[in-house]
Amino acid sequence: MTRGDRLTAGLPRVALAHLPTPLEAAPRLSAYLGGPPLWIKREDLSGLALGGNKPRQLEFLLAAALADGAQAVVTTAALQSNFCRACAAAGAKLGLKVGLLLRGDPDEDLQGNHLLDKVLGAELRYIDTQDPYDPRITAWLDEFVADFEHRGLKTAVLHVPGRSGTLGAAAMVSLGEELAQQFSQQDLQPQAVFAAAGSGLTVAGLALAFKALGLPVRVVGISVQQASSFMVPLIVERANAAAQWLGLAARIVASDFDFDDRHIGDGYGVASHEAVEALLAAGRSEGLVLDPVYTGKAMAGALAQVREGAWRGARPIVFLHSGGAPGLFANSHQLAPWLAV
Repeated sequence: MTRGDRLTAGLPRVALAHLPTPLEAAPRLSAYLGGPPLWIKREDLSGLALGGNKPRQLEFLLAAALADGAQAVVTTAALQSNFCRACAAAGAKLGLKVGLLLRGDPDEDLQGNHLLDKVLGAELRYIDTQDPYDPRITAWLDEFVADFEHRGLKTAVLHVPGRSGTLGAAAMVSLGEELAQQFSQQDLQPQAVFAAAGSGLTVAGLALAFKALGLPVRVVGISVQQASSFMVPLIVERANAAAQWLGLAARIVASDFDFDDRHIGDGYGVASHEAVEALLAAGRSEGLVLDPVYTGKAMAGALAQVREGAWRGARPIVFLHSGGAPGLFANSHQLAPWLAV
């Protein structure tokens, strides 16, 4: 398989990840699940600075920035953001200055992705909000950009609203096409692909790719942050903006994918009992490292749906392991009560 995916062939791309990532059977976790066979799409093995699905997005986002002559990029997310860590690593690899505007307290323990951001040489600033949709963020980003440009650095902004969100969803179309090729190569006919949903870009791109390819596989987003009433229209909007960007005839409607917001627990970044159960099951049955914020909650959602009888029969289901291992260490204090017995 080459990087020249058909659906995204018209977009500039820079090599950052080790692709294709493996698609592996998980027989012991399947037995624990007690439902259809389970396969794992190993985006955690994508290679760049502890992997994950974010390097795949950054191949497109940073190629576009470089094509515009950028010497620096500025982006924003939570203190333990996987995207920010991957962006810092990609900037180091490509010789781009990276500015990270992080939602959180600079005095928190230097651990996980926050630690890696510093190791990888990003310039960090902190903002007093936990809301990714806080309207003040745009002005804070503009101030960061102005400071970089005052230093003579032409700077691009990577922010999910607007072009970055559209391009990020388009990047996940390449993941959907890669999965379709692997399904064909391994003679798999999955019922569904489960994925953690934060921004919703992965769900948007996968749903669009499968619809464009005529692939009868359901995409199931497990929310880690926002209610379905907010996220479903946003996913449809971002998928269709990506379709237009890519010149695809396919368009997405809300009924083209599933979205489950029952596993957020006490909030974003807060481990739940179900997420810990799921990450321990994955670790102890298959040696998989999940985190309690994203992939643990997504696996908990998959476990719950199988137990509810939502997915029956012999056709497998696929779990998208989107990475995030640094989050396991950053949240060790949350896991301690469950690991003390």
